[in-house]
Amino acid sequence: MFDVNSADSIINFAKKLKNQTLREACGSEIEKHGYKGKGNFGQILEKFYFGYEPNSDAEPDFLEAGLELKSTPLKTLKNGEFRSKERLVLNIINYLEVHKEDFETSSFIKKNAHLLLVFYLHDRDLNLLDYIIKLVDGWQYPNEDLKIIKRDWEFINQKIKEGKAHELSEGDTFYLGACTKGSTAAKSFRDQPFNKEQAKQRAYSLKQGYVNHIIANIAQEETAVYGKILKQPEILDKVQTLEEIVILKFHPFYAKSSEQIEKELGLKLNKKAKSYFANLTNTILGLELGQKIEEFEKADIQVKTIRLKENNLPKEDISFPTFKYEELIEIEWEDSDFKNILESKFFFVFYQFEDDNLILRKVKFWNMPYSDILEAKNVWEEMVKTISNGEIVKEINNKGIRKTYFPKKTENRISHVRPHAQNRDDTYPLPIPDKLTGLTNYTKHCFWFNASYVRDEIYLK
Repeated sequence: MFDVNSADSIINFAKKLKNQTLREACGSEIEKHGYKGKGNFGQILEKFYFGYEPNSDAEPDFLEAGLELKSTPLKTLKNGEFRSKERLVLNIINYLEVHKEDFETSSFIKKNAHLLLVFYLHDRDLNLLDYIIKLVDGWQYPNEDLKIIKRDWEFINQKIKEGKAHELSEGDTFYLGACTKGSTAAKSFRDQPFNKEQAKQRAYSLKQGYVNHIIANIAQEETAVYGKILKQPEILDKVQTLEEIVILKFHPFYAKSSEQIEKELGLKLNKKAKSYFANLTNTILGLELGQKIEEFEKADIQVKTIRLKENNLPKEDISFPTFKYEELIEIEWEDSDFKNILESKFFFVFYQFEDDNLILRKVKFWNMPYSDILEAKNVWEEMVKTISNGEIVKEINNKGIRKTYFPKKTENRISHVRPHAQNRDDTYPLPIPDKLTGLTNYTKHCFWFNASYVRDEIYLK
């Protein structure tokens, strides 16, 4: 077994799980207790491998060793590398108590300072007892990460103190998020201390990008493709935030053309290459060409380069990844990809056309206000209803062009839906055939941000 007082002893015992399934690792114990398929992976692991009853205590699972056990699913990329299937959910945020705490002595840090992480390969076709455990190790936050996590925790706490717990969003913060936890029913709403309006139950969570960083460390994957903005993390001990540090790096280049910036940075780039603006951004931030921005990857920050026309309107609407029609109607709003997009933190780089030149106007970190998320949710709901009813095509005009019932730009201030495919035959299956045409597959579509919304609510504010 293991020594309950020793984190190393517990971690070494846990590492015996690697490349095993729960059935293999604790089969006889499971059978002895008459396990009937109830509970989740983590609860079974706690009860039948480590031998303690699952609980929701504020203390770490292994109290004497100060170690908190967390299990979480993996997916495999085509190149064989592992990635997190989801964010890592930690403890529930107690709105009524957390505002009285300081970070260093908080319930969050007491419980989650030292994690024992068990990563298993998720397979929807298997019983969870047969999921293969791939990675096991302890995790303590490096000093530079802890500084950012502390800032994140304090931001969440400040919002609660301002009576805005109901407006919390994962896009508010960098590495540590406040994710919704529990069903969408009224039961998942909680009282908050400084506002009569109830807030959705939320939990602290490590962003999916941050979990991927942990996985790469444990699996000892090649990390040379990453470059750091914070080469001297002690800079965060001063008043500056990561946001301020990034924005200040761009200030010297405001009102300069992309060609002038290239020249000042000693670059010779192919202007027609897709990576042109990404390479400019990297060099301004002090990274090498082709490197991923480590802090942005950990924080799941979406970088968007926007080219503005002379009237400040973006040249194009902003597209997001295509959705699968079948998945769209199966998944609840809280778990939807579109809600995740709306709750993301973005980094916008704005260039504006001036004759034939593109002039850097400004950069901005942004996440969508709570009220706008609710407004954009209407677009998602309209799509779910349309697909569920099999009412895709409204009419086919005399040129053979199909007009759909999908939400249009004129119907919502923030977002709309339109094609995002190589051609009309680039399709996904429909869960219900289209009533007008009988089609069982339809051209790939995605959600878009309206260009006018980007101008009015992001660039001009």
